[in-house]
Amino acid sequence: MTKLIKIAARNLFRYRRRTVLTTLLITIGVIAMLLFVSTSGSFKSMMVGQITDSMLGHFQIHKKGYVSSIDSLPLTMNMKPKMYEKAEQFLSERDDIEAWSPRIKFGAMFSNYAETTNIRLNGVDPEKEIATCPELPKRIIAGSSESLVKRGHILVPELIAKGLKVKPGDGIVLVATNRDGSVNGINFIVQGVLEGISGPGGRDGYLHIKDARELLRIEGNEISEIAVRLKQASSLKKTMADLSGTMGVLKNQKGKPAFEIHGWNKLSPFSNIAKMIDLMTLFINIMLVSIVLISVMNVMIMAVYERIREIGTIAAMGTQPDAILKLFISEGLLLGILGAVIGTSLSLIIIFILQQSEITFSFGRQTGLVLYPVIDLPQILIASAMVIVVAALASVQPAWKASKMDPIEALRHV
Repeated sequence: MTKLIKIAARNLFRYRRRTVLTTLLITIGVIAMLLFVSTSGSFKSMMVGQITDSMLGHFQIHKKGYVSSIDSLPLTMNMKPKMYEKAEQFLSERDDIEAWSPRIKFGAMFSNYAETTNIRLNGVDPEKEIATCPELPKRIIAGSSESLVKRGHILVPELIAKGLKVKPGDGIVLVATNRDGSVNGINFIVQGVLEGISGPGGRDGYLHIKDARELLRIEGNEISEIAVRLKQASSLKKTMADLSGTMGVLKNQKGKPAFEIHGWNKLSPFSNIAKMIDLMTLFINIMLVSIVLISVMNVMIMAVYERIREIGTIAAMGTQPDAILKLFISEGLLLGILGAVIGTSLSLIIIFILQQSEITFSFGRQTGLVLYPVIDLPQILIASAMVIVVAALASVQPAWKASKMDPIEALRHV
């Protein structure tokens, strides 16, 4: 086998121009593949980070059945104080969880004393909410972000602030209906204006969780959901699976798990964008691998055509067909290895340059985001293996044709 590799390498050097051009095409394919994977992966991670760190957390815990009716923000599906205490106990026992934030979510009527509209509200503990969603204060585009939101104050979504012409310092009134159907209203001061973190039509405002309980006349630590932040986002699936197992021992009256756990991707429409990025990456990789396949196959077909008399000579000397087959496959394999090594090396250099260049872009209302392409070893190994395997497979048909040639007919070829 070693002798075949040496002969294959010598044959490639005999046709240097063709070898260089083919290696260049494979190299370009590898560079394009790794650069696209690293940049698209960086953009996806940054986009997901903005969503999880500003609003959702990495995953959320609810009472069973809450998410299926979340559009109506049902107060009847809130966790009772004992359920919340149990959930906190489970969360506090895990080392992979960095922070969590209890929330009360409900709908209310928002009035500036002249006009009225509906609003979705999140009652939060400011310190816990910032620990769980550290990017949330950066979403405040007007007013004070000190301590996120103070008692007696409210963060108003930009859509409502513009529609009702309210600004920081203005007085407003919130009117909400509690679980029993009674109505209550409380005056608040606008602390800040919050950009629409749930999209252009976002109507989510924030107030202190104690104010939310007072407005809804809730006694005790009743909550709607718990948003959870992990120390490492990559451990999301494992952590959710472990918690589902441990929290699943608690059953409701129907004998089903009392809690349900959902990752950010199940709670946000932005997950579809992440899926599109993954799909686009797959198609780009297929296209680039196809370029490698066609390039190597074309070169090997030309190599067989140009070396018909040579093939006939070695066959007449007693070289077995399987040896000829292996020889041409080895040439394709070496082309793939050479292109993969050079392409990977140049890709790492380009990625390092891009990291040092600090290219900035905007995502929604967020400006000055830095694109920091990163690629890990498994991605490099997968891309290189794909190219090498495809290069070897592209050589099979020409190699098979060469191995089946009749020596006498080959020697007559001009």
